[in-house]
Amino acid sequence: MTNGPNRILDEFAKMVTDAAGAAQGVRREFETMFRSQTERILNSMDLVQREDFEAVREMAIKAREENAALLDRIAALEAKLAAGAATESGESPARSTRSKK
Repeated sequence: MTNGPNRILDEFAKMVTDAAGAAQGVRREFETMFRSQTERILNSMDLVQREDFEAVREMAIKAREENAALLDRIAALEAKLAAGAATESGESPARSTRSKK
C-alpha cells in the first residue's frame, strides 16, 4: 500500500486526469452541437455552394469576353459598311466620314 501523502497525490492526479478527460468530452460534444446548429442555420439561409458560385463566375467571365469580341466584330463590320456606302456614293471613305460630322 502507498504512503499517506503519496496516496493523496495519486488520488489528486487521478482526479485531475479524469476532469481533463471529461472536459475534452464536453468540448467535443459542444463542437458537434455548434456545427450542427451552424449547418442548420446556413441551410435555412438559402446560400450558394462555393462550387456553384465558381461555375457561374466562370460563365460570366466567358460571356464578357464573348461580348467584347462581338462588339469589336460589330465595329469592324460597321466600318466596312460605311466604307462601302461611301464608295458607292462616289466619295472617298475619308471624305464621307468628314461629311457625317
